[in-house]
Amino acid sequence: MNAGEDPATGKEASAAPRAVRIIALDGPAASGKGTLARRIASHYGYRHLDTGLTYRAAAKALLDAGQPLDDEALAARMAGDVDFEGLDRSTLSAHAIGEAASRIAVMPAVRRALVAAQRRFAEEPPGSVLDGRDIGTVVCPGASVKLFVTASPETRAKRRFEEIVGKGGDARYEAILDDLKERDARDMGRTDSPLRPADDAHLLDTSEMGIESAFQAARDLIDRALAAASES
Repeated sequence: MNAGEDPATGKEASAAPRAVRIIALDGPAASGKGTLARRIASHYGYRHLDTGLTYRAAAKALLDAGQPLDDEALAARMAGDVDFEGLDRSTLSAHAIGEAASRIAVMPAVRRALVAAQRRFAEEPPGSVLDGRDIGTVVCPGASVKLFVTASPETRAKRRFEEIVGKGGDARYEAILDDLKERDARDMGRTDSPLRPADDAHLLDTSEMGIESAFQAARDLIDRALAAASES
């Protein structure tokens, strides 16, 4: 599938502006996009969706039902029943769920089901903020504002390491760094919805930024983009 191609129809996705304002945040793991997305949604009074959690929720449903993870049709049906309003980040962060999610996330039928549901969520008023890997390129190519949030692998590994240790967990920085680099290569190299900035995305490198600085920079980009859209 080409980036920008609608996974639900196989045709080029429309990039026409929408009446409902949609803010898309894409980027690699541990870049800070999830934290930023939540802050942005709260600031503008928009709804927020971490699209990665939707794949985890579908995987959890399969695990809870004792169903196999290699039945694409079944996984797609389960994905279509995921309640986006009831996503529990703490529960869905479990390692076993993440491993299961990585198995079903490569299934085209699962991606079609979840992308369709993500779009329905995005188009509900008053506006929405979605973060993930392919929001600006596939899920919402007509988003009002697109940000590609990134940081160096070393910075991202340090953040993930400190997060785990801060919660009392055990972690090795070098192992986290290697894992992130492998995940980056996998996400950017896949043929179906690869991780990449949309052509009209604003790049936000948070390597040297704390959360407040990154939030302010994101706000400035969003405010300018929304103002320009209102004037056009």
